[in-house]
Amino acid sequence: MSGQGINAAQMSTAIWETIYMTFISLLFAVVLGLLIGILLYCTQSGGLFENRIVNRIADSIVNILRAIPFIILLILLMPLTKILTGSILGAKAALPSLIFSATPFYARMCVIAFTEVDKGTIEASKSMGATNNQIIWKILLPESMPALVSGIAVTGISLVSYTAMAGAIGAGGLGNLAYLYGFARRNNAVLYSATAIIVLIVFAIQLAGDTIVRKIDKR
Repeated sequence: MSGQGINAAQMSTAIWETIYMTFISLLFAVVLGLLIGILLYCTQSGGLFENRIVNRIADSIVNILRAIPFIILLILLMPLTKILTGSILGAKAALPSLIFSATPFYARMCVIAFTEVDKGTIEASKSMGATNNQIIWKILLPESMPALVSGIAVTGISLVSYTAMAGAIGAGGLGNLAYLYGFARRNNAVLYSATAIIVLIVFAIQLAGDTIVRKIDKR
C-alpha cells in the first residue's frame, strides 16, 4: 500500500489539464453548437430558412452523436484523435472527443432557447421589413441570450465530468490522478482531494453562469 501524501506538482498539473480540456472544448462546442442550433432552428418547418432536407440531415446527425455514450465515442474517435493530435493519450488527445460530444448537446440547448423567443416579436420584425439575418442577430440571439448562457454553464459542467471519465483511460487531468494515484494506489488523500476540486470547478462554473444570467436577463 502506497503512502497517503499528495504530490503538489502532480495535483497542480492535473488541475491545469482539467481546466484546459474543459474550457478549450467548451469554446469550440459553443461556437459550433450555436451555428448548428441556428441551422436547426431556421431550417425547421416554418423557420426563417425552411429546408426540411437540411433540417432532417442535421437533426439526425445531432441525435446520433448525442445517443453515443461518451466513453464509447472516446474509443471510436481514437483514429481521428491520432491523426489530429499525434497521440491518443494526454489532455490534447481528449479534445476531439470532448468537442464531438458537447457540440450536439449545446446545439440542442440552443434550439430550445430559440424556441422560447416570442414569435410575435419575430413576426413584428418581419412586418417592419427586417431581413432574416437581421432577425437572427438582432432579435433571436439577444432575446435568447440568458438561456444560451445558462446552456453554456450546463455544457461546461457536463464537460468537467467527461474530462474525469477521459482521464480514467489516459487523458490526464483530475480524473486520471484520482484513478491512477488515488484509487489504484489506495491513496485516499489524492482520491478525495481530486474529487473535491472537481466539485469546486463545477460549482464555480455554475456560479459564474448564474451570475451572468442574472445580469443580462431583463425579463
